[in-house]
Amino acid sequence: MTDIPAPTPPGLWRRFTRVYAEVLSALLAVTVGLLIIPVSLQIFSRYTELIPSYIWTEEMARFMFIWTIMIGAMIGVRESTHFEVDVLPQMQPRGEAVARLLGRLGVLAAACVFVFAGIEFTRFAWKRTSELADLPLWLIHVAWPVTGVTWIVFLGELVLADLKIIFGRAK
Repeated sequence: MTDIPAPTPPGLWRRFTRVYAEVLSALLAVTVGLLIIPVSLQIFSRYTELIPSYIWTEEMARFMFIWTIMIGAMIGVRESTHFEVDVLPQMQPRGEAVARLLGRLGVLAAACVFVFAGIEFTRFAWKRTSELADLPLWLIHVAWPVTGVTWIVFLGELVLADLKIIFGRAK
């Protein structure tokens, strides 16, 4: 009888990123569900006389749409589905890991732009409010640095896995 080694339990970092991704997935479902409300109000008020035309719904829909996109992009980076395109022929595992790593470095560069430019973007909106709903604009602008930091967190896990494959330490 052969002994099959038991898989090692995931480390603290992997458990954290898994839980964080699950929270983001739930939050994505909530934002999509909430997005339906102002959009439905816009449609019904535009094409029927049943309810008054609410002007704040357009602004609220825009806010929710931006957060929905950003949360989806965060999840896409963790699952390697958002920025990955297969254009190279089938390669050995090390070659694929190198190609993925190069792509991930590009995403890392974009993440750094999101963080640093996003902080300035949020600072610009810190004391401003939206015109129609009178919501603080930093609530929408902070989506950019949050997305960048989240990408960096998820990329750390992915880059480490690629480096283990490249250096032959993957199990």
